[in-house]
Amino acid sequence: MKFGIDRLLEEPALRTSLADKRLALLAHPASVTHDLTHTMDALNKLPDIKLSAAFGPQHGLRGDKQDNMMESPDFIDPLIGIPVFSLYGNVRRPTDAMMDTFDVLLVDLQDLGCRIYTFITTLRYVLEAAALHQKSVWILDRPNPAGRPVEGLMLREGWESFVGAGPMPMRHGLTMGELARWFISKLKLDIDCQIIKMQGWEPHSAPGYGWPMGERSWINPSPNAPNLWMARCYAGTVMLEGTTLSEGRGTTRPLELFGAPDLDAHTLIKSMYSLAPQWLTGCRLRECWFEPTFHKHAGKLCSGVQIHVEDASYDHVSFHPWRLQALAFKVLRQQYPDYLLWRDFPYEYELDRLAIDVINGSSLLREWVDDPHAMPGDLEIITRKDELAWEQECNEFLLY
Repeated sequence: MKFGIDRLLEEPALRTSLADKRLALLAHPASVTHDLTHTMDALNKLPDIKLSAAFGPQHGLRGDKQDNMMESPDFIDPLIGIPVFSLYGNVRRPTDAMMDTFDVLLVDLQDLGCRIYTFITTLRYVLEAAALHQKSVWILDRPNPAGRPVEGLMLREGWESFVGAGPMPMRHGLTMGELARWFISKLKLDIDCQIIKMQGWEPHSAPGYGWPMGERSWINPSPNAPNLWMARCYAGTVMLEGTTLSEGRGTTRPLELFGAPDLDAHTLIKSMYSLAPQWLTGCRLRECWFEPTFHKHAGKLCSGVQIHVEDASYDHVSFHPWRLQALAFKVLRQQYPDYLLWRDFPYEYELDRLAIDVINGSSLLREWVDDPHAMPGDLEIITRKDELAWEQECNEFLLY
């Protein structure tokens, strides 16, 4: 198959309208071609392309910042000599001065298919700025490695944030090109936006179900996104960032496992299967022990649970990572009513709301976990309603 960047490089006809235009690129370390050349370097080799600026989202254009709220500076690229503006630093929306440096913005970002991934919000911000300044935006489309399944509560009105770009569920099922189309419609943007579609993307086909396994190398789009298995789990395990439980940062399998020194993982797993086995299909849960080298519980032995989605037990349609992680919280609360579960700290520039609520786009999930009378069926009713509404809304924006 071919990604959008590969088609732009291989098909000169696609670039005809870019002649004599000043081009900017929004990219990150996973923005590479089929032969693993960084997109900016590949574009710079083309005689009919003139790069005038570049933008880096969270974690940077070429390098990686390890954790959340670790900002990247602006700099001059030493190889090409163009300014590189950070959209995760002093500003997160492009300024007027930044917008004056180009005519067309090329967006080549590898997403993970999850609302909380900040590249989605950066996409919204650059689309809004481009509409305001009458600039063109081209999306060089890439696969959604989590595929088409939709899961999670819809972000509620008033809960928008840098990890909540709009009213969508946690696992949205769209590519960046499709998301751009949805943003333009939802926000009523007057903008020239073109999508360079992929060729041969098959989101329903095994074994990758969205990621072309065996064809393309996996490059971390962020430091703690090391493989496809993490991408599959992420719509659930990202919620751990709003808790006192370790999400595996500081281990070799971040966001595929969770735990804490005072957790009884064996009993937790057993109780999860007892309470809502229908939420645990399509994967295997394994009791494990791990010791993070940094981040939460660094240097402490943690009892934990690893979510396995890499073997023959994986079922793409029936795997529900968001429900699985919600169930873990619920069982933990039932076992230890006074457990200090919710972490209170500044999260992605939100200072007056609990991180778990910012992550979920409302307080509904936390309230369900903390309510001793609320059962899995109660959460299922409101969640399924949101999921069906989103699937219906998005049908007109699908490109594949």
